[in-house]
Amino acid sequence: KLAGLLLTILGAWYLGYLFAAHVPEETIITSISNLQDIGKKQVLRAPVPKRQKCDHWSPCSPEDYAYRILSGGGKEKLAKICFEDELSIFVYYREMQIHPCSPSLCCVIDSTDHSGEMMTFIENAPEGSLLLMVTHDDGSTRLKNDAKTLVENLGSKEIWNLKFRSSWAFIASKGFKLPDNIQKEKINHSDKKKNRYSGWPAEIQIEGCIPRNLI
Repeated sequence: KLAGLLLTILGAWYLGYLFAAHVPEETIITSISNLQDIGKKQVLRAPVPKRQKCDHWSPCSPEDYAYRILSGGGKEKLAKICFEDELSIFVYYREMQIHPCSPSLCCVIDSTDHSGEMMTFIENAPEGSLLLMVTHDDGSTRLKNDAKTLVENLGSKEIWNLKFRSSWAFIASKGFKLPDNIQKEKINHSDKKKNRYSGWPAEIQIEGCIPRNLI
């Protein structure tokens, strides 16, 4: 029995020697690696999320317009308005910037005392217009009372609450009613204890989807 065991061990060693001598080293390494992978759980990776219009987390339906209004924050964080993935970035010149985004969309940003120009722009906007408004720096004193009244008549509930450097965003319409389930206005006041920037509150934004058949 001992002789048989020795012969078996010697034969196994000889076969191993022949195998190692004739099989490439790369094949042996690959085989060992494959054996090590056996038993490992398959790692499932989530697909990269598809980018939505105006960087929404969830997409608007094909029957809706997508929009996002972002206020300015500090001197370097400019106000932005996105409508159907078309982005308008307003450069701060300490004067009012008015930008007509499309025939049915009017974007207004006010950062000085040109209230008369703002009022003219809003009053001349045709029926069926969508107006998006946002502040950068101070709109509390540079926006006059008659302009604030006009914005209030468009449905704003916060226009009279603007304080120094308040961040404010607002969406309104002329000639039609916006859906009740969308956020139409947001405001954030400057607070030395809570400001994100030196003398400036954090940016705020509102976003949503508006049915195309309303405009």
